Amino acid sequence: MWQRPDGRQPNQMRPIRFERGFTRFADGSVLTCCGDTQVLCTVTLQEGVPKFLVGTGKGWLTAEYRMLPTATHPRQPRELLQLSGRTQEIQRLIGRSLRSCIDFQALGECTILVDADVLQADAGTRTTAITGGYVALADAMEKLVKEGKLERSPLIHQVAAASVGLLQGEPFLDLNYPEDVAASVDFNIVMNENLGIIEVQATAEEGSFTRTQMNGILDLAEQGIQQLLAAQRKSLSTYNT
Repeated sequence: MWQRPDGRQPNQMRPIRFERGFTRFADGSVLTCCGDTQVLCTVTLQEGVPKFLVGTGKGWLTAEYRMLPTATHPRQPRELLQLSGRTQEIQRLIGRSLRSCIDFQALGECTILVDADVLQADAGTRTTAITGGYVALADAMEKLVKEGKLERSPLIHQVAAASVGLLQGEPFLDLNYPEDVAASVDFNIVMNENLGIIEVQATAEEGSFTRTQMNGILDLAEQGIQQLLAAQRKSLSTYNT
């Protein structure tokens, strides 16, 4: 059986921490640390919506994801003129996941901008960005309501995400980098507070997986996401200075 490099049990998440109010100028900002992965999630509200929503009375949410050059070893060049396929795919996932939280009619014709910047990567950057992005989003909506910029919070759901991988045929929760590169199958699962599935990304890096294995992976993801949802609620229940 696979021995985890950090000694965790197969169903054990890495420690997660939310440092709210991390930056000054965003409407909501959270440094999210999941093990050695660190993602700065910021949220900003701006007037206006994409053309296809003009006149509908509905708002929008979009996300951008980047990795700092030294988030990994060795240093990676900045993506300047053209985004990689990976970056585009991840930021679309973050956007879809966080849009599931929002009543866009209540938001009105405004756009929520979510920025996820990876300061340090030890796998799980997209799931950490989604989980931390929700906390930043909740802080931003509360702030905007207090300032009178929104009549009420458009948040209607909570959302979190976790990774699960197959290592030597067995499922392991919340992979770090050595596990991520060794996994034969890699899942990223996004769920809401009711454990409704928002998205499942599943890739067999080599070989395939069975329906029975997939059911076990989803069960393990539920356990992890329940822990993340509880951590989000605990963080948001504390007074933010």
